[in-house]
Amino acid sequence: MRNRLQRLYGRGDLHFITFSCYRRRPLLGTPRARHHFVKILDQVRSRHHIQLIGYVVMPEHVHLLLSEPERGNPSKVLQVLKQGVSRALRKRPRKSSTVQLTLRFAPAQPDAPAFGQRRFYDFNVWSEKKLKEKLDYMHRNPVERKLVLHPKDWAWSSWSHYERERPA
Repeated sequence: MRNRLQRLYGRGDLHFITFSCYRRRPLLGTPRARHHFVKILDQVRSRHHIQLIGYVVMPEHVHLLLSEPERGNPSKVLQVLKQGVSRALRKRPRKSSTVQLTLRFAPAQPDAPAFGQRRFYDFNVWSEKKLKEKLDYMHRNPVERKLVLHPKDWAWSSWSHYERERPA
């Protein structure tokens, strides 16, 4: 029998959350899919009044560093986020006019019954040291996976926000 994950909510901690796409499939493998994800993440952040401290969207998984919402808990926020992204990615692309060049996107995967795995990893971040460690880890992820040479080259992360904040 699996050990049940213990979620520690209500303490005002930040949460480092990692979740995978269904069966680790690269459902976020295209720029279009990642742009949809970031747009919906911003909508959920605003609607649920959470502070988004950091994020990175990878082809088959996502890392988030966020506060607890004013109401509810991070599990509920994640459920809303995954459902919104799933709906957006399952929409059929609009038919292009005959004048426009048709661009090919990654084929939809209708056999995937869900966007994300049901379970997710949640680590309570309670110190500045852990905060920096988790941000560095998530921002280095695209480089470690050899998707880019430098974190600045991965558009789907919060790295650029922190780079702009550094004193010159």
